[in-house]
Amino acid sequence: MRPSRTGLQRTTAICAVAAGGLAAAYLGLITGAVPVDLGIGRRTRPLGPLRIRIAAPRETVFDAIAAPYGERTTRALREKVRVLERGTDMVLAAHYTPIRGSLRATTVETVRFSRPERVDFRLIRGPVPYVVESFQLDADGDSTLLSYTGQLGTDLWRLGQRWGDLVAATWESTVRASFDAVKAEAERRNRRQT
Repeated sequence: MRPSRTGLQRTTAICAVAAGGLAAAYLGLITGAVPVDLGIGRRTRPLGPLRIRIAAPRETVFDAIAAPYGERTTRALREKVRVLERGTDMVLAAHYTPIRGSLRATTVETVRFSRPERVDFRLIRGPVPYVVESFQLDADGDSTLLSYTGQLGTDLWRLGQRWGDLVAATWESTVRASFDAVKAEAERRNRRQT
C-alpha cells in the first residue's frame, strides 16, 4: 500500500520543521544565544596551561590586558569586547568571537583585575554552562611570563564532554590569539616608553 500524498506532505513538513528546530538549537548553542545549564551530569576539563614570555614589565603587560575593558576603547576593540557594567576592580563584559562568515559567538563574563599580577574571568553566559579562567603575570627581570589556566564544565555526561572538547579547542585558540595581541601591544608600549 502506498502512502497518500497528504501523508507524505505531512511527514515531509514534520521532518523539515524538526531539522529547522535542530539547526536553530545548534546555532543558538554555538553562538551562546541559547545557553544550556541543566546542572545534571556535569563534567569538567582543564583549559591550558598556556604560557608566553613578553619583553615588557609586568605593569605594562597588565595595562595591555586591561585596555579593552577601559573607559575609552578603539573601534577595533569594541568589535571584540563591550563592557556592560563597570565596578572598581571588575567588569561585566560581552566578548565576541568570529565563528564562520558573519556568525559570531557571544560570551558574557565577569573580569576581575588584581593589579599587577592577575586577571580572573568567570563565564556568565556562553556555549557551555561553566568556565573559570585566570591570567597570571610573573615578573622575570625586564620581561613578564604570562600564564593561562582554566576549567570548562558541561552537562549531560559523555555527550556534554564531547561538546566541551570541541568548545575547549576553539576557546584555547582564542586565548592564544589574545596572548599574541597582548604581547604585540605590551612590547609596542614598552618600546615607546624606553
